Amino acid sequence: MKKNRSHTMAGGRSPWASPLGMMLVVIGCAGPEQPTESVITGPAFTDVTEAAGLSGFRHETGGYGQSLMPEIVGGAGGFIDYDGDGWQDILLVQGGIWSHHETRFVQALRLYRNTTQGGFEEVTEVAGLAGVSAYAFGAFVADTDNDGDEDFLLTTLHHDLFFRNDGGRFTEVGREVGIGEPSLWSTSAAFFDADRDGWLDLYVGSYVDWTPENDLRCMYYGEKVFCTPQEYEGRASRYFHNDGDGTFTEHTAEAGFLDGIDTTLDKTLGVAVLDFNADGWPDITTGNDTENNMLFMNLGDGTFVETALASGVAVSQHGVPTAGMGVDAGVVDSTGRVTIFVGNFSEEPVSVFTYIGNRQFVDRSAISRLAFPTNLTLTFGLTLADLDLDTDLDLVTANGHVLTHIATISEAVAFRQPAQLFLNRGNGVFDEFVADVSPFAARLVARGLAYADYDRDGDIDLLLVENGGPAHLWRNDTGGAYLRVRLEGAASSRQGIDARLSATVPDLTMIHWVRTGGSYLASSEKWVTFGLGAHNKVDTLRVVWPSGTVDTFVDLGANQEIVITEGKDTYETAVR
Repeated sequence: MKKNRSHTMAGGRSPWASPLGMMLVVIGCAGPEQPTESVITGPAFTDVTEAAGLSGFRHETGGYGQSLMPEIVGGAGGFIDYDGDGWQDILLVQGGIWSHHETRFVQALRLYRNTTQGGFEEVTEVAGLAGVSAYAFGAFVADTDNDGDEDFLLTTLHHDLFFRNDGGRFTEVGREVGIGEPSLWSTSAAFFDADRDGWLDLYVGSYVDWTPENDLRCMYYGEKVFCTPQEYEGRASRYFHNDGDGTFTEHTAEAGFLDGIDTTLDKTLGVAVLDFNADGWPDITTGNDTENNMLFMNLGDGTFVETALASGVAVSQHGVPTAGMGVDAGVVDSTGRVTIFVGNFSEEPVSVFTYIGNRQFVDRSAISRLAFPTNLTLTFGLTLADLDLDTDLDLVTANGHVLTHIATISEAVAFRQPAQLFLNRGNGVFDEFVADVSPFAARLVARGLAYADYDRDGDIDLLLVENGGPAHLWRNDTGGAYLRVRLEGAASSRQGIDARLSATVPDLTMIHWVRTGGSYLASSEKWVTFGLGAHNKVDTLRVVWPSGTVDTFVDLGANQEIVITEGKDTYETAVR
């Protein structure tokens, strides 16, 4: 593309308002959905950011008035138990600056240790993370070398960085272990055991071919604004096989991720891993920005086949690509079948695809009652968790626009937007929780969204990070009956990633997986939380490990945290 090409729409309209792409295409709500007038009682959240010691953080975009495209994308972080004490610590990605414009140093990462008393203290320097400089986006956490502590990948605008954890101190070894090349704009990623050999492999989503040198000039009434991703070619995402000796080898082509695909259309922002067709092998889905979403089905022989269009998850119910951003998946009803959720642009509702068998999905955006309340929001982070502990997975979206002037284009759409909480009725139909006095009433420019029970009281708390703004820690004060489970693999990976857990109570079986990835640029905890509602125990808990081992336990009382080791016939109470 020609450098500094001018892209001004007729009448001075921004290209973000173009009906050809990510823009403001009015999506009708198929079916009979209408806004509900009933009052929905939801979980009680408290914003504890300042009290927890996180108020000093602020994400950096590096913006200096030139509207460079990467500036609108970042703002992320998540949870990591970096010191292995059983309490979730917080890792925040601070972003970066443009070295050609200014020389001040911006710390790419900040790490906060959980004090176990409800607060956090910064340990960035102690943990070996001081001095890290990069234009950074997301942090993705897992124990990749099976040594008992959590490592992480930092995706960036250039070379990705990989931090090996050795007893609570990190060393950057990306190029050494085979992950740091080539130089690409990476976004979301996920660790998973693709071949079920006990070692975690890695899928890294790539976005567009953008550099300061090929930046385009998109204009809005004479002012330079952010260009749509449609103006740039995408870049092929990458897959790395874990060699079991601390190193990785890129197997993108060998594993079939490039077969029959125009890789210039990737433009991946969200990555989620789950066994969608219940064949025992983890599959991958991606949210792609203004291009078809992708679905890679694992063939069980080390290769994948892309089936999104044939499976019905590539495009919206209107047959057009959406601005796929954050993505998550889980079982949200009593069928045991997985549903995929994809966050999209304003006036593109959240996409909802439910698996119906034979590699086929059906679009349930309207039936789920999510189409109307998500039509005007722009959703980046998106995650599923049982926030009210009533036995089913609820949905949270982190929203915020990319254009400060969006209200001049569409009066109904705001730049700062509240996060949204949708409570599951138990059948995959959701009701929006709206409250005047709640963190969910605050208007944000949110991007990353992650969850964990950081205070270990049984209910799930939320972490959000704003673009060019602060982080927010929202403590869940709802309470309720629960069972929390942590896995320790033997033949499987150390954290039991990709293991399937099913908890049975009278007339219901709840299904969860231990996973990485999901949401947007963020990492959630590896514990599995089963909300038990009115039940005081789990009748049967079944763990199907990636190795094929199956462990079964009966009569587990409510309100406890347990640790299950692969192949053992007893469990242990988690150490506090």
